[in-house]
Order: sequence, then C-alpha cells, then structure tokens
Amino acid sequence: MAVRVKHAWTCSTRWMVNSEEQVLSVLESCDGIKQFNQVHTQLIIHGLFQHSLVASRAIKKLCSHPRTTPRAAFLFDHLHHPDAFICNTIIRSYLRSSNSSAAFSFYYHKMLARLVPPNHYTFPLILKLCADSGYQREGEKAHARVVKFGFEFNLFARNSLIRMYSVFGRINDAWLLFESSYVLDLVSYNTMIDGYVKIGQIGGARKLFDEMPDRDVFSWNCMIAGHVLVGDLEAAKELFEAMPDRDVVSWNCMIDGCVRVGNVSLALEFFNRMDGGIRNVVSWNSLLALHVRVKNFGGCLRMFERMMESGEAMPNEATLVSVLTACANLGKLSLGLWVHSYIKSNNIKQDVLLGTCLLTMYAKCGAMDFARDVFVEMPVKSIVSWNAMIMGYGLHGNGDKALEMFEEMEKADQKPNDATFVCVLSACSHAGMVMEGWWYFDLMRRVYKIEPKVEHYGCMVDLLARAGFVKSSEELIEKVSVKGGSALWGALLSGCRTHLDLELAENVAKRLAELEPLDISPYIVLSDIYGAQGRWDDVECVRLMMKEKGLRKEAALSLVYLEDSESKSIVNK
Repeated sequence: MAVRVKHAWTCSTRWMVNSEEQVLSVLESCDGIKQFNQVHTQLIIHGLFQHSLVASRAIKKLCSHPRTTPRAAFLFDHLHHPDAFICNTIIRSYLRSSNSSAAFSFYYHKMLARLVPPNHYTFPLILKLCADSGYQREGEKAHARVVKFGFEFNLFARNSLIRMYSVFGRINDAWLLFESSYVLDLVSYNTMIDGYVKIGQIGGARKLFDEMPDRDVFSWNCMIAGHVLVGDLEAAKELFEAMPDRDVVSWNCMIDGCVRVGNVSLALEFFNRMDGGIRNVVSWNSLLALHVRVKNFGGCLRMFERMMESGEAMPNEATLVSVLTACANLGKLSLGLWVHSYIKSNNIKQDVLLGTCLLTMYAKCGAMDFARDVFVEMPVKSIVSWNAMIMGYGLHGNGDKALEMFEEMEKADQKPNDATFVCVLSACSHAGMVMEGWWYFDLMRRVYKIEPKVEHYGCMVDLLARAGFVKSSEELIEKVSVKGGSALWGALLSGCRTHLDLELAENVAKRLAELEPLDISPYIVLSDIYGAQGRWDDVECVRLMMKEKGLRKEAALSLVYLEDSESKSIVNK
C-alpha cells in the first residue's frame, strides 16, 4: 500500500490536477497518520489542499478516528475558505466521541469566530450537543441562531428543537414548536411522545399516539414504556398485543413492567414467548433481578443455569450482581467462587457495585479471607463496601476485626452512615462487647450527628439483653422516641429467654401481645421460658390462649447446601 501511495505522488503535477478522482482515491486509501502526512504534504506542494472537495475529504478522513480529530481542527485553521460541511464533520466527530467541551470550543472559537455560515445540518448537531450536555442557556442561543439564519421551519432543525426542549423537561416549549409546525413527520410525533413519557405525562403522550397518522416500532415501544413507567401494566399489555411488529425492546419493556410490579409468572410468560434468537442479555438480566427482588434466590440461580446452557447471551456485570446476591443469601460459596473465576478469565470490569457484591457474598458465606482480598484489590471503595466488610466480621463473631475495619475506614476519610453503625453495633452484640457497643452508640450521636433509628436501638437492646442486662434493655426501650417498639420488645424478650428472667418476660410478652395481636412469637418464647423452668401448667395455659386466638406456628425450615446437593430440614413445634 505504501509503495503505491508513494508512486502515485511521484507522478507529474499535471496528472494530479487532471485526475481529481485519483487524488481522492489516494487520500481515502491512507492507512495511519504517517501516510496521511505524506499525502497532505503533496496536496500542499501541488496547491490542491485549498480545493474545497479535497479539503473536505482530508478533514473527513482525519475525523474518522477520535484521536485524529484534533488534527482536523488544526488543519481547519489553515483553510482559506472553510465551509459548513467541514465544520459539521468536525463537530459530529467530537459528538461521536462524547467530547462535548471540544465540540463547543470548535463551534464558538473556530466556526463562529471565522463567520462560517451554517447549513441545515449544522443546527441539529448543535442542538443535540446542547441537549445531551444539559446546557440550556447555550440551547436557547442556538435556537435564536436557528431563527436568525432562517432555519426555523426546516423540519430537521425543528425536530431537533423539539427534542432539546423535551430533554430539558420544558415540554410546553416543545409543544409550542410542535403545534406551530406546518409540516410534521414521524420523528416529530415520536420526539414529542418521548418527551411526554419522560416527564410522566402519559395522558398527553397517549393522545398524540392515538392521533398519529403513521407509527413505527419506536412509537409503540415508547408508549408501552410510558404505561410501564406509571405502573399501568394492563394498558401496556393491551398495546403490546396490538403491535403489528415487535422487536427485542418491545419484549423487554413488558418484562420490565412485570419486574416493576413483582409479577414473576407474567414476566416468565413473556420471556418464554420470546424467540430465542431475539432474547438478549437485558431480557435475562430482568428475570434474574426479578427473582432476587422477590427473594426467590433458588429461582435466580436456576435461571442463570438456563442462560448459560442456552448460549443466547453472555453474562455481564448486571447478570453477575444478581447471581452473587443469590449466592450470598443461599450460602452457595462454590458457585460464588466460579463467578469470581469467570470475572477474571473474561476480563469483566469489576466496578464498585460488582466488587461489593463479590465481597458481600464471601462475607455472608464466612470466607472472610477471600472477602478481604477482594476488598483490598478494589481501586474505589464505597461506603457500602466498608459496611459489607464490617457486617461480615460481625456476622461471624469477630467483633475485634469489625471494629478494626471501622477504624481503617475513618483513617481513609470515609464518613460512616447510619447503616455503618448498625453493622458496628450488631458486631458488638454478636461478640458480647457491651462497653464498646455503648461507646460507638455515643460516637454516632456525638461525633457524626446521626440520630439513632429503631435499628440502632434494636442492636443495643439485643446487646444488653444477650449480656444479661435485661433491666437496662427495658429502661433503654422506655426512653426510645422512635417507632418500631415491637421489634425492640422482641429483642428484649429473646434476652429474657436466654437468661430465664420470667417476671420481666411476662411483662414484655404482654406488651408485645398488645402491640402485635396477631404475632405468635411472644407466646412461643414465653412458653419456652415456662418449659425451661418446668412450669408445664403455664405452658399448657399459653398454648390454650394461642388456640383461642387462632394463632398457629408455621413449620420452621432450614436449608443447607453441601457442595452440589441441597438438604432441607422441616421442624414442627
């Protein structure tokens, strides 16, 4: 290739001038900036670079890659008579690479500064730039220039204005432009409908949708998404079934609607109706996330297994977040290890969310060494990441490590939140660290100005009750001003059972029965305390009370995973 290019440029100047097509062909065939520089040099030597068509092709060639777009902007300065096509090409290249600041800089400091007259393609680019960047003031200036240069009734420019004001949430301004248009096309209607949907005005969107002379799949999808957004699944389903043609977005919108209302069976129905060839990773992720949301963690893992067997889509970060959450709640360490290996072998970007899910899985499964390794390797740690580590150590009774992690967090200038102190106080409770618990409870209020919530009081009551300070727990509950008394009294009753404090247990059980008349727990705990002290007549009395009130204890169930087998144990009591 390089030999042919060099040979072409050794030809005579006359040949170059008379064969414009060959000049353009050589320009288009450049492979890399080095060859382009050689061609550009010859263009200058032979006086061809200022030719409008040649200059346009040269700029276009440079704008084909983001790294060479700044070179195109540099060459622009050396053109004697640049036109709108060249400016549009450079702005469009910056837009494609999401470099809005460079695009604005070129527009203001080069195009406007050199008084290059715009054409009907210029303003749609500028208006899109303003809308995507959120620059309302610049958008208004661009609108003024649209009017100034006579493009106000150009359909392309007007549709771009409608979109810009819709993106800004100024739907009334968008509507004024729409309503005053002499000519409207499918894009005009779709843009206006999309604007109404994004601000939740589904009635206005549906009115336009029903008035549309023609619709495409985007029109239908936008309207379905609008009904889904406000939770009107029936209306969305009615439109979906009436669609003449559906794409993957149509199906995914309906699945998303089912996810929003937690309807697993209907989501699976739509999912199974989809052609296997049209399902994508978003379709699978929606189902996985839905199973996690309704706490059907086993269903999530079965769906993931089906996904891997089908080969229809490859897991991404969102997929693995759902799978790791399910593993964490089911204690499936073996599958969690496989997911971690999959992340490494497939070079999946481990962002803060995925990293936090991974360490949470290890923490809940008791593999704190693995959790620590993941935590240390995380380039960016969120407050959730720190909380997960503190929670993991506390959950497994390692209170000292949990408090060390809190101190590390403070040294890293990460400010704790209310959830952090729930984790810390819970760790103190599990480890029986009464003095430390009181100290951090005071630190939360005195230093970090966090007002205790029912969760914090619950941890403190549990901490004191476990340590045998049941009377102190009762006094603390009496001082609580927050709602959630039943949870606190329940923690105190559990402490009474641990330390067989019958007198207090009777008083607490009575309070709980008043707060939660349909809760069977206080009766069961009180019965257990009577039984532990051999007071069988009182046990029978409590059980008669339960029977009279129609309270019945459901069978308890424990679930244990041993490698690939699953063991269930049901206990009736």
